[in-house]
Parts: sequence; C-alpha cells; structure tokens
Amino acid sequence: MDDPTDDPRSARVSPRRDPGPPWVLGPVGERVPDVERIAVLRANALGDFIFVLPALEALRAAYPSAEIVLLGAPWHAALWRDRPGPVDRVLVVPPRPGIREPGPDESPVDPAGFLAAVRAERFDLAVQVHGGGANSNPFVAGLGARVTAGLRADDAPPLDRWLRYVYYQHEVIRYLEVAALVGAPATTITPTLAVTDADRAEAVAVLGAPTRPRVALHPGATDTRRRWPAEGFAEVARELVADGYEVLVTGTPVERETVDAVVAAAGVPLRPQVGTLGLGALAAAYADCALVISNDTGPLHLAAAVGAPTVGIFWVGNLINGASPLRGRHRPIASWTTRCPVCGVDCTPGIYPHRPGDGDCPHRVSFVADVPAVEVVEAARELLTPLRSTR
Repeated sequence: MDDPTDDPRSARVSPRRDPGPPWVLGPVGERVPDVERIAVLRANALGDFIFVLPALEALRAAYPSAEIVLLGAPWHAALWRDRPGPVDRVLVVPPRPGIREPGPDESPVDPAGFLAAVRAERFDLAVQVHGGGANSNPFVAGLGARVTAGLRADDAPPLDRWLRYVYYQHEVIRYLEVAALVGAPATTITPTLAVTDADRAEAVAVLGAPTRPRVALHPGATDTRRRWPAEGFAEVARELVADGYEVLVTGTPVERETVDAVVAAAGVPLRPQVGTLGLGALAAAYADCALVISNDTGPLHLAAAVGAPTVGIFWVGNLINGASPLRGRHRPIASWTTRCPVCGVDCTPGIYPHRPGDGDCPHRVSFVADVPAVEVVEAARELLTPLRSTR
C-alpha cells in the first residue's frame, strides 16, 4: 500500500527532526510539492490583515518562487499597489455573506464569473486565514486548488489540512500555525508593513514636516465597546502638549464626532486629521511619530507594523487575542470589565456550551472606560523617555 503521506493533501503534521529556524512555534507539516501559485483568503478589516502578515512572510520563505495572491477587499488592492512585501497580487473577492460586506458605491460582480476566473488560474495551494470557516471553507474549497488548508470551527466543513479554531488565541500565532500546516514555519512573530516614498510624500503634503516630536491619538473604533472615552484622550493630550509634543488626532470620516469631542475637551491646540490621509499616508504619518496612543483598532496595529511605539487600550479578551507581546516599544493597557456596565450580562465569548456569556448583549457602551488616564500618561512617558546609558 502506498504511504498516505505521499499525498500532498495529507493532514498529518510530522515533527521536524532538525531544530529548524529560530521562530518555529510547533510541528510543521509537509511542504506541498511543485507550488507555483498560492491563494490566501483574508478579506476583512485593517487590523485583521496586519495580524496575518507574519503568516504571509512564512509562506514567502517556504515557497520563494511561488506567486502569492491575496483574496481580499478593494482596500487591500489599493494598499498593496507598488508596495514591497510578501503579496504579489490582490484579487478582490466579490461581496459574499461571511466573507466581506459590499463597500459604498461598489459595482456588483458576478460571483460565478469570479469563481470561474479563479479556478482557471489553477492554484496549487489555497489557504484560509479568514476565520472559523463556516462560510470561508466552502469558498476556499471551491477555488479548485490542489491542496487547501485553514481553520475550522465546529460548524465548518474541513479542508485538506486544518487546525481547530479556538477563540482565545493570539491572532498572529493562529495564522502562523495555519501556515505551518503546509510546511511554512514562522520566520517572525512581528507584523511589518513597508512604508513607501509615495506614502511619505502624501503625508508631508498634508501634515508638513514636523517641527517638534509628534504623538498621534486615535480615539475611534468600529465597535463602540472598545472606545476609551474622549475625556481620557483629552487628558492625555493636555499632558503631552505640556511636555512639548505636537499631537495629531486621527480618525475616519465616520469618527469625526469622536475626534471633535477629544479636541473640544482637551482645550489645547491639537491637529485633528479626519479623512485627510489615505491609508498609506496614515502609515507614513504614524511611522514618523514618537508614539501612537489608540484604542484596540486597525490603526493601532498599523502603527506597530510600521515601527511606531504604541500604547493600546484593550478590553481584556482582546488583549489576549491582539496585543503585541513585545514590551520594548509597546504598552497594552487592559480593562478587566467582562460584564456589560448596563445590564450585567457576561459578554465574554461563550465558547463552552455550559458557560454563559455569548456576547449577545444589545448594549454597546464602553468596556474600557475604567482605564485610568494616569496609567496611559505614565506608559506614554515611559516610552517617550530616551533610554539612558547604564555604563
């Protein structure tokens, strides 16, 4: 009988006999032979994409001659245009339940036509690093790749090689384990995004060259439960302006009210930037900042990926899943609130059948309002203070 491990779809993961690269995090599966083209599904938001960058780097290192094609959203295509990194090309996935929502003024795309075009590309490997797989695994399985791999929650069909989706796991490590299924061990645990000359030029055109060190505050977040109150950001802004820093307050157009509230409450000169910077220019602006202070949201993770020190304000569950484990230049600050401040319902994910708290509470009040401003200021000043010689 043939050895089943000769089948490249085999889900068996054999431990390596050699110690491997320094960032090997666990068992590494067999590498898929003769791979020329890899599809990677990750079509969600900015922070979600930043988390998957180390997995993309692992795939690039393991399959250096393969084309890596990101199946993403329109903003991925715009961000990745002429940007060095592990993605060679972006294919925009049509809006589809559980995959991505349609954007404003987005033209309809025939899903059947898109799928036929993708299948014609004859991908050798398709990797699902999008989520638990209930919707994304059937989509990935339909791409026609020789080998599929990804995550699988209890309600999701399996791929050829799969890893169980468990809610409480750091997102970066989660996707690195998926990459390892196909013989791509980790080369780093730190997401890194290149800033281009075009990004820098756009940022300077909007902001001008800094005349003193800059700090950026980002008080918004899509989920209002992750928003620290405007008064907290305002207090931090006052302290930093008094310390001699120029303070930017960044936000998307839908966050204008939040940004305006911070500026009004601060009572000191700040520089609000609402929708003035494209995503690449925002990355460049953060890269030039001495510090970025933000709620747990995409811009926080973008700032870290372009090399800025950060102070992040996290709900404790999200701290587990998303806060940087590095402390040389990052300080995550946690709120330990787990029950809704309005109704008292346990809002931690109900990942066990016997456990209450499925997160179904209808209230969307802040779960991080109890973080003291003094703690944020202290963390900020610690990161802003140059390291002193210990000779």
